[in-house]
Amino acid sequence: MAVSKATVSGVTDNDTLLRREILGSRRLSNYWWASVTSIGGAGFLLAGLSSYTGVNLLPFADPTQLIFIPQGIVMCFYGTAALLLSIYLWFLCAWNVGGGYNSFDKTAKEVQIFRWGFPGKNRTIDFKYPLDSVTAIRVDIREGLNPKRAIYLRVKGKGDIPLTRVGQPMSLAVVENQGAELAKFLQVPLEGL
Repeated sequence: MAVSKATVSGVTDNDTLLRREILGSRRLSNYWWASVTSIGGAGFLLAGLSSYTGVNLLPFADPTQLIFIPQGIVMCFYGTAALLLSIYLWFLCAWNVGGGYNSFDKTAKEVQIFRWGFPGKNRTIDFKYPLDSVTAIRVDIREGLNPKRAIYLRVKGKGDIPLTRVGQPMSLAVVENQGAELAKFLQVPLEGL
């Protein structure tokens, strides 16, 4: 089945398919923190190794003056921990964990929610539901110290299925517009506003 190119709003030319891409781990903040922890971890590890070997491995400092126990060994530990964390972050970005799409197809009468996961036996999450089993679109907006702005798909017998990305909450206007657009497209009620 060929999918026509989506317009700016996410609805295709013939208004029978709505597909929204979901941003996963490949976001700027993850690339930033992976880079920072890689550089910092390498610096700490080289400083610790310099204090052990007595050879300066850093061009901008002289960590050979550090005593290996306790300062050098602690720097090696912190450097190793930071490098392991950065490797984890780089793998998250490479695998795009959490990324995917939501597809609402009136022609096939089907809703598909697809997400990438960690590599292994169950690498993908792929839910498909009949379009007539969708009862409503629910918008959940909570303000405060830990704000939450999410859109849920209410499906008969399945409960509420989240449709929005995990991480930094979207703006209030975007959540309201996307929820209203989706409810109008599916011709179901919009709850929570």
